[in-house]
Amino acid sequence: MAKRTVATLLEMKKNGQKVSQVTCYDYSTMCLIEQCGIDTVLVGDSLGMTMQGHDTTLPVTMEDMIVYGKSVVRGSKEAFVVMDMPFMSYQVSVEQAVMNAGRLIKETGANAVKLEGGAAVKEQIKAIVDAGIPVCAHIGMTPQSVNVFGGFKVQGKGEANAERVLQDALAVQEAGAFMCVLECVPPKLAALITEKVDMVTIGIGAGAGCDGQVLVWQDLTGVNQDFTPKFAKHFGEIGEAMKAAFRAYNEEVKGGTFPAEEHSFVKSDCGDGFLEGLRAKY
Repeated sequence: MAKRTVATLLEMKKNGQKVSQVTCYDYSTMCLIEQCGIDTVLVGDSLGMTMQGHDTTLPVTMEDMIVYGKSVVRGSKEAFVVMDMPFMSYQVSVEQAVMNAGRLIKETGANAVKLEGGAAVKEQIKAIVDAGIPVCAHIGMTPQSVNVFGGFKVQGKGEANAERVLQDALAVQEAGAFMCVLECVPPKLAALITEKVDMVTIGIGAGAGCDGQVLVWQDLTGVNQDFTPKFAKHFGEIGEAMKAAFRAYNEEVKGGTFPAEEHSFVKSDCGDGFLEGLRAKY
């Protein structure tokens, strides 16, 4: 299959084809994802939690995103790669937003950037798009605003809040976003937004009415065992398989059964007599 582009993703929406997205942070995992037909990959600032152990995404820097982003792009041949813009990399000014979006694209080789917020960041989105960089928006529960929301809470409950989320979607589309993540939005509202916009909508905790879905790879494989969000499903129990492998390795090392002869470089240029001489000398 050819490399996905903005045009092919929009065509998928037009044809009623669902878009798959996985959040990934490293080369090895990206190489596996690449073999499975996933359409888009998000290098998320969620790496602050999944890879760095923070409680929120707020500590993540531009430098962090670039290091992880480069790794993912090296493993991507066909999937469309989106880079998250981290907290305070676009909020200060439109100029700051364009400069940092440009850095992410130039220094990682990714295909698009994602920033959180609706109408409040429409000027940033427009300027980034005008600079020739595709933008994925992110509305509803925006994790960088966790302190404002008072936690990770569903957004769009009640008539006034539902209309506000819809207005945010229309605002980011008008600004030029081609894709929009809807996070923790009531399913009926997410379906309505998907119907009303030409953008590709990617749901996470927003029901099946979106054009596509995204999950963090550690959540969908069962590797993240500290906490499983309500919106996540384990499509495998890779975490348990990994623990079994680590335990077996630990036991064989401590039992002296690994490495066996077949795991060693048995041929040597040094004869036994020379080695015995070294033993005696030292």
